[in-house]
Amino acid sequence: MTIDIETRFRFRADNPTDVLLQFEAARVPEQTLDNLSTTMSDSPHIARVAAQDTIGERLWVRVEGEFDVHHTASATINRMLTELEPLDRLDLHDLPGEAVPYLFDSRYCAGDRFQSFVSSEFGNASGGAKVIAMRDWIADHFAYTPGSSTPTTTALDSFVERQGICRDYAHVMITFARAAGIPARFVSCYAPDVTPQDFHAVAEVFLADPSTPGGGAWYLVDATEMADPAEVVKIGVGRDAADVSFLTSFGPTEFLDKTVSVTRSG
Repeated sequence: MTIDIETRFRFRADNPTDVLLQFEAARVPEQTLDNLSTTMSDSPHIARVAAQDTIGERLWVRVEGEFDVHHTASATINRMLTELEPLDRLDLHDLPGEAVPYLFDSRYCAGDRFQSFVSSEFGNASGGAKVIAMRDWIADHFAYTPGSSTPTTTALDSFVERQGICRDYAHVMITFARAAGIPARFVSCYAPDVTPQDFHAVAEVFLADPSTPGGGAWYLVDATEMADPAEVVKIGVGRDAADVSFLTSFGPTEFLDKTVSVTRSG
C-alpha cells in the first residue's frame, strides 16, 4: 500500500526573519519515497541541514513577506512490525548511546515527576506489556479535544487536565515511558485516518529487538489510536515537540493557513 501526502502552508514575516522548517517525509530505510517534490517561495537563503538522529532534514529559510510551501510524496512503508507485548525492556547499562538521551527529562516531558505514579499504576507489567498498559491508560483517561492545549502545554498540564491533541498524547506517553526507564522519543509524522487531518505526533519507545540477541529497536506507539504503525510516514524525531516543529521562527511571523492531505492508494 502507498501513502500519498500533500501539504501546503503559508506564513509571513514583515521583517527579514530566519525560519527553520521540518515538514518533508524523511528518506529513511523504513519508508521508500516516490513522487517527492517540495516547492517554496523565493528566498535569499535556503539551506538543508540534517535533522535529529539524521532522520529527515530541516530547511533554513530567510523570509520577508509572504512565504508559501508545497510538499508532495508517495511513501511505501518497509518498517519492522512486531507485537509489543512480548518485548523486553533492555537493562539501562545495555542501552546504546543513541537511546540514552531519550531517558532524560526534556522541555515538555518531565519523566522524573511521574516515577511514583508510573510505579504504582503500571508496576505489575514490564517491557512492551508496560508500554501497552500506559498507552491504553492514556487512551481511556484522555479526551481528544482540538484547541484544548497551547504550544506551552506540558505533559504534566495534560495529565492534570486529561485532554489534549496528538502532541499532548505523545508527550504523556513519552513521559510515562521515561519514568519507567524506557527510552522514548517524539515522532512527527503523516498518517491516514487522523481526524482532523494534520501533521500528526506519536511516541516511539526503545525495547529489545527479537531478531538481534542483546540488541534493541525503536517501536511506534500512538495513544490517540488514530495511526497504524504500518501506515505512519515519519517526518522527524526529537526529545519532544520542540525538537521537531514543522515551523520554528526566530522572529515575529504570522501564520496564514495550512492544509494536509494523507490518503491510501495502490
